[in-house]
Amino acid sequence: MTAKSKRLWHFNGGLHLPGNKKMSTGQPIARARLPKHLILPLQQHIGEPAEPIVKAGDKVLKGQLIAHATGYVSVPVHAPSSGTVVEISEQAVPHPSGMSAPCIVIETDGHDEWMTLPKPVPDYKKMNPSALRNRIRETGIVGLGGAGFPSFIKMNPGARMSIDTLILNGAECEPYITCDDMLMREHAKEILSGLLIIRHALQARQCLIGIEDNKPEAYAAMVEAFENIRKQQAADTDNIHILKIPTIYPAGSEKQIVTVLTGKEVPSNGLPIDIGIVCHNMGTAVATYHAVMRSQPLVSRIVTITGQGVKNPCNLDVPFGTPIKDLIEQCGGYTEEIKRMIIGGPMMGYTMPTDELPITKTINCVLCASEQEAPDPRPQMPCIRCGECTKVCPVQLLPQQMYWYSHAKDFDKIQDYHLFDCIECGCCAYVCPSHIPLVHYFRYAKTEIWAQERDKQKSDIARKRHEFRQERIDREKAEREERMRKKKEALKKSQGGSNELDPKKAAIQAAMERVRKKNEEIGINPKNTDGLTEEQQRKISEVDERRKRLQQHEKDNEHSINTPID
Repeated sequence: MTAKSKRLWHFNGGLHLPGNKKMSTGQPIARARLPKHLILPLQQHIGEPAEPIVKAGDKVLKGQLIAHATGYVSVPVHAPSSGTVVEISEQAVPHPSGMSAPCIVIETDGHDEWMTLPKPVPDYKKMNPSALRNRIRETGIVGLGGAGFPSFIKMNPGARMSIDTLILNGAECEPYITCDDMLMREHAKEILSGLLIIRHALQARQCLIGIEDNKPEAYAAMVEAFENIRKQQAADTDNIHILKIPTIYPAGSEKQIVTVLTGKEVPSNGLPIDIGIVCHNMGTAVATYHAVMRSQPLVSRIVTITGQGVKNPCNLDVPFGTPIKDLIEQCGGYTEEIKRMIIGGPMMGYTMPTDELPITKTINCVLCASEQEAPDPRPQMPCIRCGECTKVCPVQLLPQQMYWYSHAKDFDKIQDYHLFDCIECGCCAYVCPSHIPLVHYFRYAKTEIWAQERDKQKSDIARKRHEFRQERIDREKAEREERMRKKKEALKKSQGGSNELDPKKAAIQAAMERVRKKNEEIGINPKNTDGLTEEQQRKISEVDERRKRLQQHEKDNEHSINTPID
C-alpha cells in the first residue's frame, strides 16, 4: 500500500525554480524516426569503453552485440537497429570539451529487424541474484538518470552489508526535463515490475518511490499500477511505498533524495550503499524489466526535446546513435528564437556547438534554449561575502571559502572544505549577486587535483622502479662478492691452510725442475750458447720455449683463481 502519512525529511538549502515542464508533456511519447546512420560511441557510461567485435562491412541486427565490455566497470554496446557497419572511427561525441572518441557507425536498412533473442526468464524469483545481475550486465544497462554508472554494480552489494532500502527516484527536479514524468504516466506497470526485479537482486527489505508533488498525473498512474500489481502479487508488494515529496531543486540528486525519504545522510566521500541504501532511476527500472522479462538489451531511451527554440517540444523514444538534428526535424525544426543547444537541463547541462552529435545512454534532454531561457553570463564582479551561496547549498558546504582557495590555486586547503562532496548542482552560482561562476571554479579545482594525483601516481611508480633497480644492482653486487669470498675460502681449504702448493702449480714447478736437471745433465747453460753446435742451440731453444710456456701457464692459472665468478 502507499504510505501518504510516512514521515519525510528535508535537506539543507535548495531552490524553487520555474519548472517549464508543461511544454513537453502535452502529447504522448512518440517513437523517433530511424535515421540513415547511427553513431555509437564505445564509451557511453562511467568506466572503461567497450571493445568492438564487428568490422566495416558486417551486417548486424537490432539487439546484436557489437562491442563487449573490457573491464568490471564496463558494459557492452548493442546495435539499436539492423543495418551494415560502415566504419569504426573517431567521431564527435556529446561532451563539454567537444572531444571526439571511437565510434561504430551503422548504416540502417530501414527494416529495424530484431535478432533472435534468448528466451525470457519465466520466473525471475527463481533466479540466483548473481545470475540476475549478469543478465542485466549483458544487456548493457546503465543508470539512465544522467550519470551512467553500470547498473549491475549498484545491484551487487557484495558481502559488505545487507541492503535495507531500495529507492526509485522519480523526482526529476531539473527544469524542462520530463522524460521520467512521461515514463511514469505511460509505463507505470513496467517501472514497478522492474522495481521488483531490482529488489530481488538486492534482497532489499523495503522500497521507497519518491515522486515530486508537481507530477500529479505520474503519481496517480504509479499508484493505480501498484494497486493492480498488489492484487496479483500481494506478497511481493510488502514494504513498498509511493511517496510525494516537495518540489525543490535538487531533490532528485541521489544524496538529497536519500535524506528526504529516510532522514539519513550519506557520509562525506561516501555512497548510499555505505548506509544500506541503493538508488535507481525510473528509466533503469524499465530497462531492467525489458532485459529480464523480454531479453531485450538496452538500445534506446526516452529523451525530452524542449525549449522555446524548437517548434514542437515532446518526448521521443530514441535509438542510441541517432543524430540530434534528426530529432529536431521530427519536432518541426528550430524556431527563430533558438540561441543555443544544451544537453541536459539549464542548471547542470552543457552547451553543444553542433546538432550532429548522437544521442547516448546518458542524454535525457536536448534543450533548444532561447535568449530568455539561456542568457549570456553577466560580467563577474568581486565577491561581497553575502553568504547567499552557503544558504542554498544542499550539501552544507562553504562555497565562498571554496571559491577563494580555488581562485588562489590552493588545492590542498580547498579539500579541507570537502570540495569533492560538491554535486555541482549550480545553486550557489544561481543566487550569486556578483555573478561568479562558482561551479566552474570548483570543476577547475577538481580537475587540477585529479591531474596532480595522476602525476603523483606516475612519479611514485617511477620512484619505485628506480628503487627496485638499485636494490637489484646492490643485491647482484653482494651476491658476486659472496661467491668470490666462498671461492677463496674453498681454495684455502683445498690447500689445507699450509704452504703446500696447488696441484697444478706444483706440476708446473716439477716440469720446470725436470727441464733444469736435463740441461745440467747435458752440460747446457741456457744463458751462454757460445761455442755450441747448431744441434745444441736448437735443443736449448726448445727447452727455453717449453719453459716459457710453463711459466705462462702458471700465470694463467693464477689469474683464473683471482677472477670473480659472475
